[in-house]
Amino acid sequence: MMDSMIPVLAGTLAAATPLIFAGLGELVAERSGVINLGVEGMILIGAIAGFAAAAETGLGPAAGLPAGALAGMGAALVFAVFALSLAANQAACGLALTIFGIGLSAFIGQHYVSYSLPGLKPLSIPLLSDIPLIGPVLFHQDAVVYLSLAAFALVAWTLAKTRLGLLLKAVGESPEAAHAIGYPVLAIRYGAVLFGGAMAGLAGAYLSTVYTPLWVQNMSAGRGWIAVALVVFAAWKPGRLLLGAYLFGAVTILQFHAQGLGIALPVQLLAALPYLATIVVLVLISRDRRLLQLNLPASLGKPYLP
Repeated sequence: MMDSMIPVLAGTLAAATPLIFAGLGELVAERSGVINLGVEGMILIGAIAGFAAAAETGLGPAAGLPAGALAGMGAALVFAVFALSLAANQAACGLALTIFGIGLSAFIGQHYVSYSLPGLKPLSIPLLSDIPLIGPVLFHQDAVVYLSLAAFALVAWTLAKTRLGLLLKAVGESPEAAHAIGYPVLAIRYGAVLFGGAMAGLAGAYLSTVYTPLWVQNMSAGRGWIAVALVVFAAWKPGRLLLGAYLFGAVTILQFHAQGLGIALPVQLLAALPYLATIVVLVLISRDRRLLQLNLPASLGKPYLP
């Protein structure tokens, strides 16, 4: 039984990696008071940009991951101009970005349907990877999995321990008060949104160049929406977001190993499990209104012009 659980647990870490990147980026944006529903579109734009860069340069993920992050930032910049500088409705701008990302990635990606990439080999950490159960799960992963954990640690430390984290919270709670004492509210929000775009683009590039190193239209498969839901699930706290990402990662990977574990469920139901889990989690979280009210940024989704 233990041997059959190892690929499930190891796969959970990889499946959760794009959710961690995208979720952390959206969490930072929302802590500054900006809700960007275009995460799905930015993931797809990052995925096709990363795949194209990896395929055209021959450098694989070394070129694909930075290209995906930059493409995600570019998409986020377009969103920021409309939602921040022009004070347009943030939800509408985010939805438009998702629709644009789906269409743009499909248009560019039609030239790469028959391509495949070599991917990224897992790192085998000496001695640690030989530990029973723990070794193959934790210490035999690709480098980007460890990068996601480093990104989590950096974001959690920044929000909790640094002046920048306090500024993000201040801008998210009361942009008027932050502006009154001399802080550049729009610049801080621009930075948060661009960071969110870079992380979403990185998540997409990971999907197309490492996790499944080939291009498939709409390959994000709703991960952007799950990342947005994760932020609410986490009550805007990085630690809870990390746990939630691994929970959803486990549900996602379970559909591929269910038969081997003796779980007799229809294939269609197994494929729908991540989305059913998202709905169930949001319903349960919405019942705890006190938790949401305590942590919800007061100015979330509200446009502000100095």
